Amino acid sequence: MLDPQAELCKEPVFNSFYKEHSDSLYRFMYYKCGNKDKSLDLVQDAFLKIWNKCSEVTFSKAKSYLFTIANNLFLNEVRHDKVVLEYAKIKPITNVTNESPEYILEENEYMDKLQNAIAALTDGQREVFLLSRIEEKKYAEIATMLNISVKAVEKRMMGALSKLRKDFEYFKK
Repeated sequence: MLDPQAELCKEPVFNSFYKEHSDSLYRFMYYKCGNKDKSLDLVQDAFLKIWNKCSEVTFSKAKSYLFTIANNLFLNEVRHDKVVLEYAKIKPITNVTNESPEYILEENEYMDKLQNAIAALTDGQREVFLLSRIEEKKYAEIATMLNISVKAVEKRMMGALSKLRKDFEYFKK
């Protein structure tokens, strides 16, 4: 057991902290997601985040902070996977009547560009953009769903639209 007054930013202290808590954090993440590789990734990401903020974390609260970080990382991945699945359900409406091969090719290129432009957004921007534009949710509904403020939704949407205008010519109008 480490000294409760130890400084987490000191490498030997952090190494001991890692050895003491990495197995229990891995088991916690494995029980949550059921995937060994994803669990290991989440554990490493959590330790990296706590290392980067070691000066802000008191040693006595480091363990709970570590588990909170890991849990939030897991929840963010679940949220992201949900958006990806919802987006995958969206199929372009194709009209089979009298479409020339050139039109079909242009439409496919358009959809590829759109998907790439949306994929280039940050997770938060993509989530808000798809919820607003595809699922036609209001900003207040999105804020409630994501447990963020309406202002945060507006900011993410503004960032998404700005990036899409820059990357995708359709939105420049």
